[in-house]
Amino acid sequence: MLDGSDFPNLLVWSPAQSIVSDAKGFEAMNLNFNRWIGVFYFCIGLSLCWVDGVSKAQESNSTQPSSMRFRGNNADGLAPDNSGLPESWSKTKNVKWVADVPGWGWSCPVVVGDRVFLTAVVGDEENIKPKKGLYLGEGVRDPAKGQHHWLVFCFDLNSGKQIWKKEAHTGQPLIPRHPKSSYAAETPASDGERLFVVFGDVGIYCYDLDGNSIWSKKIEPKKTLNDWGAASSPVVHDGKLIVVYDNMESSWIASYDGATGKEIWNKKRDETHTWSTPFVWENEIRTEIVVPGQRKYRGYSLSGEVLWEFDGKANLVISSPFSSHGLCYLASGYVGAPHKNTFAIKPGAHGDLAPNADKYTENEFIAWHTPRSAPYNTTQLVYGDYLYTLYDFGFLTCHDAKTGVEVYGKQRLKPRGSFTASPWAYNGKIFCLNEDGMTYTIQPGPEFKILGTSDLAELSLASPAVVGDKLLLRTASKLYCLSESED
Repeated sequence: MLDGSDFPNLLVWSPAQSIVSDAKGFEAMNLNFNRWIGVFYFCIGLSLCWVDGVSKAQESNSTQPSSMRFRGNNADGLAPDNSGLPESWSKTKNVKWVADVPGWGWSCPVVVGDRVFLTAVVGDEENIKPKKGLYLGEGVRDPAKGQHHWLVFCFDLNSGKQIWKKEAHTGQPLIPRHPKSSYAAETPASDGERLFVVFGDVGIYCYDLDGNSIWSKKIEPKKTLNDWGAASSPVVHDGKLIVVYDNMESSWIASYDGATGKEIWNKKRDETHTWSTPFVWENEIRTEIVVPGQRKYRGYSLSGEVLWEFDGKANLVISSPFSSHGLCYLASGYVGAPHKNTFAIKPGAHGDLAPNADKYTENEFIAWHTPRSAPYNTTQLVYGDYLYTLYDFGFLTCHDAKTGVEVYGKQRLKPRGSFTASPWAYNGKIFCLNEDGMTYTIQPGPEFKILGTSDLAELSLASPAVVGDKLLLRTASKLYCLSESED
């Protein structure tokens, strides 16, 4: 390194010195100058190498297949076809690797480059374990006992080896949770350079891909409906992080600078409960943030202003919005609610889209609406020209995605199962994972047909990530990487 001793002869030399002194001074100056120049170019070389390395790493991350948010980069559950993706699997068949994951968590894996990220929460004491099935009453009324550790994991995509583990927060839970949920329900998001982790009633945590903490923000925990806790996952757009926290006290949606964590805007929401993940809809007219709500569905501008809204008669809002065929799909179908509406929204909407209750299709921006075709926990899937709805009780329906016309009604997924994970599709197949760890392979199109089943035989509530030739499935205790590729 260069220090102050390299500079004196450069700085104090003066033409007023004697000729002999000048000669000696020039000689000394020359030596030090050459040393300084050498060190200077050495440092520049190191800097260029570092920048080039970072640039290549970022380029690699941007060109490799990725899944950087809940339900994939496009939020639609679709993956590019790949001959290496498996059509069937078991605990031993088509398993590239399997990693143990401690504690509890229903967040989905996200993938950036050759790294897989996952969250979990580990308690020091035994507490009530999450259970499958439908719960029509209250949550676990008391916060879990003992110290808990909110963890973030990074695994190697190709080997399953744990690269790093970070403890985002340590403490005793301050809020209860839903009987089938966990304190790590939110799926992380990434912009390809950073990882954004939200633990809904605890905080927001930003890491670089090597696990170094960049910034964090505390979330003040609020009372949630029936003490069910939070579950809405974050999303990223153009370097901005979008977070929604609906609760019984003070609901909000906020945007943060991804690099610094600085709050850009924060808007109050007249809502009391939503567990849906927001969707950044880049359509032909503009880019907007679509956020479901129990009171109203809303579209926000990128500066947080409400562009449009309407009362969709929602009850418990869990399904997340997504787009296909130039439309944005919204749905909420709590099993005990009288309304189970699905809506297809056109771009460019403004104002109140349904001032006259229930007369939805009178508005030019509501392409179509069906009154009893929405799921509860899962998010719908559009594959080709068809919209598929997977119901918690184990039924599948099919509608025309462009018109909403029913193609076939409720078809039973046999032999068993209730469903929380959302369906996905690739290679001309639809996949539906039930809570027991069994996946049904379904034929797409106007005729319902079960093509086969694959069983991991463990509690499974998380939706998968699909990248390249790899399917990543999370069960209660493990993360599976499934592939038919030989390498």
